Amino acid sequence: MSGRVEVLLSRPVVGAVPAGTWRTERPVVDQSRCTKCGICWLYCPDGVIQITDQGAVVDYAYCKGCGICAAECPVKAIKMVREV
Repeated sequence: MSGRVEVLLSRPVVGAVPAGTWRTERPVVDQSRCTKCGICWLYCPDGVIQITDQGAVVDYAYCKGCGICAAECPVKAIKMVREV
């Protein structure tokens, strides 16, 4: 990357199914560790992660809680936490 933060947009498409109440875990991003590399955005199967100037932001309305983003984050800035 060139040092400039590119805004990576990935949003659920029309017809996407909201997560509902069945998700058991959700990704939480530690913005102080996020390098804005976009790997989580790239691997998210539901396209619910957006890279902003502040870091990765998850759209919890559509996130299914699969944990791929947390598994692929190279600096482990994303942790899966149990839904309450």
